Amino acid sequence: MLRIDVVTIFPALFEPFAGASMVGIAGQRGALDLRVHDLRDWASDRHRTVDAAPYGGGPGMVLTPGPLVSAIEALAGEKGPDREARVILLSPQGRRLAQARVEALARESHLVLVCGRYEGVDQRVIDLAVDEELSIGDYVLSGGEVAAMALIESATRLLPGVLGNPESIEWESFRDGLLEGPQFTRPLEFRGRGIPEVLRSGDHGKVAAWRRAQARAKTRERRPDLLEPSEGRDEGTPAKGREQGDGR
Repeated sequence: MLRIDVVTIFPALFEPFAGASMVGIAGQRGALDLRVHDLRDWASDRHRTVDAAPYGGGPGMVLTPGPLVSAIEALAGEKGPDREARVILLSPQGRRLAQARVEALARESHLVLVCGRYEGVDQRVIDLAVDEELSIGDYVLSGGEVAAMALIESATRLLPGVLGNPESIEWESFRDGLLEGPQFTRPLEFRGRGIPEVLRSGDHGKVAAWRRAQARAKTRERRPDLLEPSEGRDEGTPAKGREQGDGR
């Protein structure tokens, strides 16, 4: 079982998410233990304050270190080699989340996801209590809740017994560094368009080779950065290095 604790100032956002789709199925099957915590429960004043204006001036507010560090240590213990949980801050300053990192995190036993808000969190929280920062893309959200949901869902579907057909994972985008190729289903013909004959051949080897070729062609067209430099460029186009961001 994978346990995930989420620290947020908007726990209600996770209520429908926790019971829906793969996340709900994983909880029902005992593969996932998802717990959502209100950061304000660790505030020390009667107003349950968790933010303050930044030193040095500037717009917005910053999450203060006291409640956040207390929450993290209550759920994961103090930062250090003996800590069993992995604490992740969802942040636009983090390393970009990629499938290889998701696969590694899905093998952990306990994750604590910290959802930033406002202008961010006090740097001392990161120094004292966070193990790594992750971002889901090069854009800015109002907080880390949506990013946390993306990480939870992507990791949950990899847990044993969650997917109805485990072979689905083998054909997904980013598996082996490629995007997934085109898919077809019934009807056999739709508005004058059929399906590739190879998919009706019954020859599993030919089907697998066709899918692999299609996946490579789509990746070369749409995400050449995922390919080796010699594969990911047209004639005369400068090579690009493989995208980094699969975590450590």
